[in-house]
Amino acid sequence: MSPRLARLLTLLYPRDWRERYGVEFEAFLEDGPDDIGTLANVVFSGLSEYIFPTRGGTMNQPNSSFGVIVKKPSAFIPLAMSLSALAVLGFAAMSGGLVPQKDEGAAAHLWQLLMAGQVPVLAFFAIKWLPRAPRQSLGVLALQLVAALAAVAPVFLLHL
Repeated sequence: MSPRLARLLTLLYPRDWRERYGVEFEAFLEDGPDDIGTLANVVFSGLSEYIFPTRGGTMNQPNSSFGVIVKKPSAFIPLAMSLSALAVLGFAAMSGGLVPQKDEGAAAHLWQLLMAGQVPVLAFFAIKWLPRAPRQSLGVLALQLVAALAAVAPVFLLHL
């Protein structure tokens, strides 16, 4: 591959990444093939480095910090599910769907699925991360507990 193309492709990566790996990566690209597969792989990897940076938000951030762990899917998904369950209750309240009825209705079923569906993901998170980073994992679990309680509180307080 030409040095100019290797330099342009390296510029697709974030500055922190380039400072750490740029020189070696350019040399690697210059010695490697210049086919369309390599080009597509380098472009995709460079752009995805902005979304999922190597070793967290900064190059020196530890892998077991709270900020890194809370971004893991097994930590984020239960939070999102609890907040979605709370949103379901909010939409049902705004549309007048929180009145007692024989059948619970779609909102109640969706709320139940969201709340019950997060239990296996929470168990997976606890099994995987508590031994690795107990202090940070307990913080994430506390955050998940607060989100779950926020979704359960309206049901409990309004006797739904």
